Amino acid sequence: MTSNRLLVAALDFGTTFSGYAFSTTAENKENPLKIQSNQAWTTGGRSLLSLKTPTCLLLDKDKKFVSFGFEAEDVYSDLLMDNVADDYYFFQRFKMKLHENSDLSMSTMIEDVTGKSVNALEVFSKSISALKNHLMKTLETQKADITPEEIQWVLTVPAIWSDTAKQFMRSAAEQAGIPGGQLKIALEPEAASLYCQHLPLDKLTGAETGFSVTKTGTRYMVIDVGGGTVDITVHEKLDGGKLKELYKASGGACGGTAVDSKFIHSAFIKVVGKPVMTELAEQYPGSYLDLYREFETVKRTVTPVREGKVNLTIPIVAINKVMDDMGESFKDALMSSPVAGKIALLGDKLRIDAEMMKEIIFGEVLKDIVNHVRDILKRPETNGVTILLLVGGFSESPMVQDAIRKAFPNKRVVIPNEPGLSVLKGAVLFGHKPETIASRIMRYSYGVDTMPSFDITKHRNDKKVTIAGEDHCLNVFSEFMAAGTSVPVGHTELAAYTTTTPFQSAMKLKIYCSTEKSPNYTDDDCCTMMGRMDITVPNPTAEERNLIVMYSFGDTELKVTAMEAKSKEPCVADFNLLK
Repeated sequence: MTSNRLLVAALDFGTTFSGYAFSTTAENKENPLKIQSNQAWTTGGRSLLSLKTPTCLLLDKDKKFVSFGFEAEDVYSDLLMDNVADDYYFFQRFKMKLHENSDLSMSTMIEDVTGKSVNALEVFSKSISALKNHLMKTLETQKADITPEEIQWVLTVPAIWSDTAKQFMRSAAEQAGIPGGQLKIALEPEAASLYCQHLPLDKLTGAETGFSVTKTGTRYMVIDVGGGTVDITVHEKLDGGKLKELYKASGGACGGTAVDSKFIHSAFIKVVGKPVMTELAEQYPGSYLDLYREFETVKRTVTPVREGKVNLTIPIVAINKVMDDMGESFKDALMSSPVAGKIALLGDKLRIDAEMMKEIIFGEVLKDIVNHVRDILKRPETNGVTILLLVGGFSESPMVQDAIRKAFPNKRVVIPNEPGLSVLKGAVLFGHKPETIASRIMRYSYGVDTMPSFDITKHRNDKKVTIAGEDHCLNVFSEFMAAGTSVPVGHTELAAYTTTTPFQSAMKLKIYCSTEKSPNYTDDDCCTMMGRMDITVPNPTAEERNLIVMYSFGDTELKVTAMEAKSKEPCVADFNLLK
């Protein structure tokens, strides 16, 4: 971090909730845990004791910003009651669109709750801008003597995200007014790991006397159970307080919203069918959102020892209005459904059998989380891991905690007092000292599409092509980094490429990644084209020119620079993953 950065500000952009935190360099030196955040987001004229706000965005008919978070929920609710919401766009839980979309681009569109589409980059940038502006107002209120140029910004993303999704978030942040040179991308489980290094024992549930995350040589797993994803990384504590990644970031889409989805499918779609839920979302979006909000609150009360019924209020009037058009009531549909014996209706209260809630609604998601952890612990790279560090908003669920403890009785499960804030506060620490993460494991192999001379001993015959009388092989994956490699921060790999025509002014390279260690061809099933790199050739000439491309690995983002081999003159290298 350059010396003129006087404050680190972290934005934790979550699937269900978002927030920010910050600390000055002076505060960090005095006490790393002296981290400030917005103490109470407001809603409906009341102050909530909440350090995060819902990840909801409201735009007007011209797609201009109206509000974000609790305020967006309140304003949209009023618009619905006044029957004037049709011209507005309301987005919620849209972060997972980046994880689910394998063809992410600058023109990717996402739908709001009623199915109307807006450019995804616009939605994300306006949301990041709302968090940034709220933070700047907080600094103004505190009369902090900090200029925008003195702020180091940090934006959190899941470690399991693709390079393309990370670049998308960077582009959205830059569009929101955060200068690229003042922005670092932090990986969520890494940030949480950094935060827990600083916590005293009384802030860590399950940390007995002699707790050793802070001891050199300790190997532990960070399980970040958020709203959308479960993000897992494995660290070893090194000398000097640094951390080394032992196994590549892993996980999947089995966070808290996966439980919400199970609830909708098991408790509603099995009763009324998908068309009714679709109609409810389109005709009564306020009631549809109320249903999700109610379940978000109720699911936190479910414990492994819960018995009897779990009660939640449902928008029965709106549901029955939709079902009236289909000639049936919700109660009648429930009585004849496969879950009739497990769910009952009393007025506007849905009474769900506690065992059904635990086994069917939570059960499969918990199994997915446990299986991810178990698979990683079987790997030889994770030998010696004795501690499981459970963080993230959904890790506050007693069901999650119990599932992990029961599945791994020989491991010590450690949970911070406020696991939902671990990522946010850890991101601030990362902004102050990004070099604390000494090395990372590469999740992918990286390479470019090349056309070398054909070699009958190693190339497929169907790939042979003859150019100017010479046989070449099409689509060969020319690797410059292998998956599974342990790479120190700042590590650089060099690759040389040669011009193919006289006076060539630019070289265009297609960059590919693969889950396999050494793929053969770029069109193999395991390969994906990440994007293109355009390199400007300085002072083009008739002779063949060699360009050296430097790929910088080990940081949270892949970076590329280039130069002309003979003159050492820098080349402009545009590394664009967003087609």
